[in-house]
Amino acid sequence: MTTSTPAPQKDHGRAGRDLKAAITSAVILLAAIALSLAFWKTAFMFIVAAAVVIAVWELRKGFLAKGIDLPEQPLMVGGVVMVFVAYFWGAPALVTATAVTALAIMLHLLRRGVEGYVQNATAAVFALIYLPFLGSFVALLLAEDGSPEWTDRVDYGVLGVVAFVLVTIASDIGGYIAGVLFGKHPMAPVISPKKSWEGFAGSMLFCVAAGVALVYYVLEGEWWVGVLLGLIAVVMATLGDLCESVIKRDLGIKDMSQIIPGHGGLMDRLDSLLATVAPVWLLLHYLVFTR
Repeated sequence: MTTSTPAPQKDHGRAGRDLKAAITSAVILLAAIALSLAFWKTAFMFIVAAAVVIAVWELRKGFLAKGIDLPEQPLMVGGVVMVFVAYFWGAPALVTATAVTALAIMLHLLRRGVEGYVQNATAAVFALIYLPFLGSFVALLLAEDGSPEWTDRVDYGVLGVVAFVLVTIASDIGGYIAGVLFGKHPMAPVISPKKSWEGFAGSMLFCVAAGVALVYYVLEGEWWVGVLLGLIAVVMATLGDLCESVIKRDLGIKDMSQIIPGHGGLMDRLDSLLATVAPVWLLLHYLVFTR
């Protein structure tokens, strides 16, 4: 009797991913975002809400590896409510919806009894802030009105989301190129062995260039605001990526799921975006949109 051995995982080299599948998945996701923003920007909120639901599902699945059982139903429902409340009624309503959802989650967990209550409630509130609360800043960004002088057909909300997504992508692309070509000095070898200081320098170069171009030429803001946007984006995107790597290492998993070919889980793509969006909204709201 012979026993079959599992096929070895394909080595993707220093890239650490299946580049062809990753590019294909990224193009499809970006196309869905572009179409929703182009035809009816409110439709993009349904994409954000769906992303929150999937991310909660992934995080619960990952936390179960450590015996932590997130209450996914109230997190999902509350997260969707938070996204739309932020879009239609703004930041104060988002804060209120977040507080109400946190209380609802803690009340929901009472049904499970005393055992593990503090652990599960603490993890649930962490998940609430990490996913729907931070994700709702995309809604705040999209809700911005007004428009630059070069157009009256596209408002600041749509342009702001485009700028936020592109500057974060610039960080990823710059880090990938510089890391593959020049990466020699690990930034955090225990947390993320493939992330290097050379890659971070590439991310910074691409981010600042993208930030200046987007703010000055698209949003018609001051060039130095673009520099700030790039610096904030590269720092926050890197921290977001490292934090998610720490979470996965603590849980003992490689990817949150395999829902996106070439990328792993949705959380593996949202980590830098979630960390970046709040400071980006704050910067653009006060230094570009309401100046």
